[in-house]
Amino acid sequence: MRIALLNPNTSVETTRMMVAIAMDSAAAGVEIVGHTAGFGAVLITDSEALDLAADAVAALAGDLDNANAVIIAAFGDPGLEALRSKLSVPVTGIAEAGMAEAAQGGRRFAVVTTTPRLRGRIAETAARYGYTTFAGTWTTGGDPAALTADAHALEAGLARAVEAAVREGAAETVVIGGGPLAVAARSLAASAPVPLIEPVPAAVRLSLNRLNAGAGT
Repeated sequence: MRIALLNPNTSVETTRMMVAIAMDSAAAGVEIVGHTAGFGAVLITDSEALDLAADAVAALAGDLDNANAVIIAAFGDPGLEALRSKLSVPVTGIAEAGMAEAAQGGRRFAVVTTTPRLRGRIAETAARYGYTTFAGTWTTGGDPAALTADAHALEAGLARAVEAAVREGAAETVVIGGGPLAVAARSLAASAPVPLIEPVPAAVRLSLNRLNAGAGT
């Protein structure tokens, strides 16, 4: 069984990192194959880059003939519905999967990420999926690209934002919002004050559930 993981930004290193995280969550016999956007931003930090990422996802559609399922590995799920309309296999977004796990049982959840200019789009995504228990988005300070390049500073900044989401937003669970944050999310999970949802593994689990159920979308 093969799952295609689409990285809607242009960083091959980010693709490799997300594939490694995804493989840790995959069942035996499941292969995760990474695909990197051929154009767009190295890091998606604003609405314009997110919209361009949807075009980049669409451009990758022709490379997915051998995939049994597809994951769109950017928070905001750019190009999700358009790709679903083209493919007959399950297509899952990491925001879709992460929010679904966070909201289980009616839990109040927040998103923590590094991109304040996407706060409005994240709220739109939560509303599109019908969540009424979404507490909001808390973000780290500083330049997202510089922070992402410094693992120690990234983890510290995300940890502070998680604490703020719990304190200020009464969040019962927190989604770390972004594929490039997958390693940091894994590192923080054990020490977080509430359950921390890693969206890439969540998307693998949802993809496998859809395959097992015979879902086509």
